[in-house]
Amino acid sequence: MNLTDTHTHLYSEQFDEDRNKMIQRAFDRGIERFFIPAIDSTYTDAMLKLEAEYPENMFLMMGLHPTHVKDNYENELSHVEEMLAKRKFYAVGEIGIDLYWDKSYLQQQQDAFKRQIELAKRYHLPIVIHCREAFDEIFEILEECHDDQLLGIFHCFTGNVDQAKKALSYNMKLGIGGVVTFKNGKIDRFLNEIPISDIVLETDAPYLAPTPFRGKRNESAYLVNVAEKLSHIYKVSIEEVANVTTENSKTVFGI
Repeated sequence: MNLTDTHTHLYSEQFDEDRNKMIQRAFDRGIERFFIPAIDSTYTDAMLKLEAEYPENMFLMMGLHPTHVKDNYENELSHVEEMLAKRKFYAVGEIGIDLYWDKSYLQQQQDAFKRQIELAKRYHLPIVIHCREAFDEIFEILEECHDDQLLGIFHCFTGNVDQAKKALSYNMKLGIGGVVTFKNGKIDRFLNEIPISDIVLETDAPYLAPTPFRGKRNESAYLVNVAEKLSHIYKVSIEEVANVTTENSKTVFGI
């Protein structure tokens, strides 16, 4: 089985005690490709170290996470631009808008999102979108910036079926993680209306662990639990889910 975790923060401090063992558990369950989203400049060194230790398995993104768009965001965007100019990354992410905790930086988040979309176009990279309580705001910018070149992933998709179809219309895949296993997650009720060719799998580790680990630290090995849920939803084998979603990830990331 060949699974791909398209969104996992393996450099998180939460893994400092057992990172190598945790990654080995994922290898043991058939997960060998890990796409690593950026948060801000303070995590860049840890991401590069992770890639150096697992060069065949770790694929880095570069970007500024919307909840880290603060007064210094211009400096952070300069860092993103410098890193993209310096070396290979596989996506610009995670980027977007998050209005769950704080709406006071909405204008700056919108500006950062637009500018990072332009960077993705410049470097011919996909985008990985973080959207929380902000579908309308995200769609407004995608409508403005969309062209034939733009593609990517709506990471940790938690919207409704109409929002899902609208996301797909912008040449995005849906990143499906632990939420699909939650009793109140809701997306499991309509996901079978979305072709599996438009789905990629993710954990968002160490966050959003799937059932039966909900509330505990998530890790990439638990991607199997997400794949199992999708095999029930789509009525196909877990191997088929693994193969199709991995191929979908190759379409997005080009590797």
